Amino acid sequence: MMRRSPLSLWKVNLLLCLGQLLGCGEGRVHTETQPGPLYRVVGTPLSICSTSGFKDESTEKDFEIRVKKPAKPNYEIKVISSKDPFFSYAIYLDRIRSRDIALKRLSPNSVSFELHNLQKSDEGEYECTVVNSESTYNGVYTAIISVKVIDNSLSVSSPSSPSLSFKEGEALSLTCQASSNTIQHTHLSLAWYLHKDGEDSAQPVISLDKDFTLNPGQVFERRYQAGHISLNKLGEATYRLTIAQLEVSDKGMIYCRAVEWIQDPDRSWYPIIQKDAEQITLNVKAREVEDTSALAVRITAQQTALQEGQQLLLSCNVDTQNLEERFISVAWLRESDELARIGPTGVLSVGPLYTGRETEGELRVTRIGDRDYRLVLRPVRTEDQGEYMCRAWLQERVQGGAFNPSTAQDSVPQKISISTTESGLTVTMPGDVRVTEGEALSLTCKVDGFKGQLSVTWQRKSAFTAAAPFTNIISLNKEGVAEKAEEFAGRTVRVARPAPDTFILELDKVTSSDLGVYQCAVSEWNTNSKTHSQSRTTAVTVNPIDKLMRVLLSIRKGRVTVGENVELLCRVKGPQVPITLIWSVQRDNNLDNILTLYPDGTISWSGEQHHYQLRVENRKDVVFYYLQIIGASHREAGTYQCSVSVFLENIHKKVNESNMLAVMVQNPESKLVLASTSTLTRAINTDIEMSCSVTSTTSTSCLYSVTWLLQQAAKKRTIVSSDRGAFVTFGDQVELRHRQRISLRRTKGPTFSLTLRQATLSDQGSYICEVVEWQQDPRGEWYQLSKVSRITNLTVNEPAKSLVILQEEKEVNVSASQELPIPCNILKQSSDESMFQVTWFWQKETESQQRPIFTVYRNATLQDRLGEDVHAKFDHPALSQFSLTLQKPRPEDSGLYFCEVEEWVPSPAHEWRKVAVEKSGNLTVNVITAGEDLSYSGCNPVTWVVICVVIFIVSLLIILGLLLKICKSRGKKSSQTLWAEQPLTTKARAED
Repeated sequence: MMRRSPLSLWKVNLLLCLGQLLGCGEGRVHTETQPGPLYRVVGTPLSICSTSGFKDESTEKDFEIRVKKPAKPNYEIKVISSKDPFFSYAIYLDRIRSRDIALKRLSPNSVSFELHNLQKSDEGEYECTVVNSESTYNGVYTAIISVKVIDNSLSVSSPSSPSLSFKEGEALSLTCQASSNTIQHTHLSLAWYLHKDGEDSAQPVISLDKDFTLNPGQVFERRYQAGHISLNKLGEATYRLTIAQLEVSDKGMIYCRAVEWIQDPDRSWYPIIQKDAEQITLNVKAREVEDTSALAVRITAQQTALQEGQQLLLSCNVDTQNLEERFISVAWLRESDELARIGPTGVLSVGPLYTGRETEGELRVTRIGDRDYRLVLRPVRTEDQGEYMCRAWLQERVQGGAFNPSTAQDSVPQKISISTTESGLTVTMPGDVRVTEGEALSLTCKVDGFKGQLSVTWQRKSAFTAAAPFTNIISLNKEGVAEKAEEFAGRTVRVARPAPDTFILELDKVTSSDLGVYQCAVSEWNTNSKTHSQSRTTAVTVNPIDKLMRVLLSIRKGRVTVGENVELLCRVKGPQVPITLIWSVQRDNNLDNILTLYPDGTISWSGEQHHYQLRVENRKDVVFYYLQIIGASHREAGTYQCSVSVFLENIHKKVNESNMLAVMVQNPESKLVLASTSTLTRAINTDIEMSCSVTSTTSTSCLYSVTWLLQQAAKKRTIVSSDRGAFVTFGDQVELRHRQRISLRRTKGPTFSLTLRQATLSDQGSYICEVVEWQQDPRGEWYQLSKVSRITNLTVNEPAKSLVILQEEKEVNVSASQELPIPCNILKQSSDESMFQVTWFWQKETESQQRPIFTVYRNATLQDRLGEDVHAKFDHPALSQFSLTLQKPRPEDSGLYFCEVEEWVPSPAHEWRKVAVEKSGNLTVNVITAGEDLSYSGCNPVTWVVICVVIFIVSLLIILGLLLKICKSRGKKSSQTLWAEQPLTTKARAED
């Protein structure tokens, strides 16, 4: 009977989403999972999702669970929602209706995603999403975790009788075998539990945790500290519990429990599965001895009918209360002759009749426990037959170290008969036998010279201890009834008599513990008495299977192109025993199962089974296992390995692992060819279009992503890009004002055109068109080939230097009370993006030096050099007009004034350069003091007379021309007049 662990009682809870939505004020919503992938066994709970940070903690939050299966990693399947009953896909509806899959609300802010029967098909990438019920988004609302479902390979068994009976104070020794065939790195912990009669639950006796630390149970702490309870690990998978002194309260059900632990990516250990062995009924009887001075003495013989030369083994068992605190003497007697005695301090003394035989090594006495003593006499003689008895008495130590014996207590006599070897009975066995671990052992015993009925007993003893006694395996009495020893109750053991003179022992699936010396003891019977016995032995050697089995992995082609098939060959050479074969692949430091082939031919596939095929070929001494990858993609790239294990006597024994082979999946060679113009020259402020066209492609079903980059002064930056879905994004370094004049267009071919509107000098440089070809692999996933690029060198020509400044020469007289404006007007500029630096100069009449008096820089910074006594006002009424006004000029301010203009235009890499420098005409200024006449030299009286005469002559000529035209019109048509009505036109003339 196997106990179900509390972790997986019938209903398995796969807790995928536990939302603990805490009110965090203005905090951000946070949804997270532990790092993946998580390896879990069918039937174990899992918690992978938590959410916090919502403002409203009392409102119920809704959750949605989605999954992507390994077979279709880009296809999202809706599993279940706490809000929408029609959310789930059809494949989950039956499981939801039967409550096999359910969302159970634990609180307004948390739910549990329950799977009552986790299946291999549940493996995938799970997405836990909390539905936002607030008006704004602030934080992370989705978490993703990869879950891999692996087989349950944990095996736990206890090779013992289902019911055991002991007396109070006797020792209990039980073994438990626990092993796992999981290829992932796991640890096992093992504990013994005792469910005492009358108690509700089992109590741990002692445990060995995953870190190999012993921990006694709380109830058994005192007995553990006293050294009465121990747990030892024997070999790879056997654990032995020893209770030195049983108590009556130990009565109940005892069993062992194994737990398999795996280390998650977050470095924490998680129990993925636990399993209990069959329960053993433990019955502990109270001591029969009530009187503290009384002894219970029993004698037993291994065989009561012997032949000369055989071994006589007598065991004496002594029991009393508080035995460990007392001193006891034990003696063996035949008839009235004492053979040997063990004193209270363990000193051996031999009777006078047997001193010589003890010296020759024929008599041996040993104490094998607090209560058990053993006497061995070999070889026996006919005079050794008779009644044997075991005598024991308590010894009380007195002052001085002496002992006072109490009344002796004798056992019931045991009769031993010894016959002569005059019979013709002979037994023969073959020589030493070698058998491979996992195979069946078959021993044949031939009998000759018998007359009566025969019985046979097959026995075995350890090969490592020469003095160890033989223990029974199985016997066949003279009536043909077989009886198996208790030690082999759980083993497949058969005894057969195919012929009157032949006895055969068969033992299935031998292990390394089965090696030793095997004995065939045959007895001849006359009516109901045994007349003669003979025995023969043979040594059996068990060859470890891992020393004989070889696993080799090979591949014909380890580097393949996407879409090609890959075939790996795993050769398993060795004994023909049932094996479990596991194919695995390691990717990104994660070891994943591909498939497990069990001895009965059953295959357990992982979630990616559609991309693999398995083929097996049996040969005489080798088995070929072919793993074929159908249409390799980048997901199949990794390091492959096959491993073999054998399940012997309820223990998984990992025999061997193959070498590791890497499978590399590479992209096909790109045949993409681009064409573009290598050099392009355009004028500033014009629209520029640059194109690169695909002239040759790898396949007709490709998609393309394109990126335009600009390289200037060894610096490269992304201008604009378009992914394979034609989604356009600008580079991070492209300013918003430039994005508005940049566009990317795809046309048939395809051709990728980059347009720059209103090009500036800063646009020139090397434009790189990078195109990436995308193809679909057999899984439907897109992968990119190597990029191909073409360069177009763009030159933007600026217009000829066309800076023009008003060059008017003037002379002006101004009084000290007036303002003196000094204009500086730009009539024409080289570029609309030009900026100007204007400097006004002054030269005294008596000096030749021209002094700068005021400067306005292109960044609007002003520099005044006039001095503190001169006040000036700067004005910039228009983009091309600058003016400097001197307020209240002085006579000493007279002189020559002019302005100098520097024109600056933008250049690549956000710099400015000076393209032109021009000077204005000279303004001669005379500052007149009060009382002097003000006149302008350019407007003297002679000038005014000439202007008036010219105006009069021009006016006279115009009047004469009009009169002549009127006269001619009257002579041609008298009916029409100069003022004839003309139709009114509503259309404006072009010249207007």
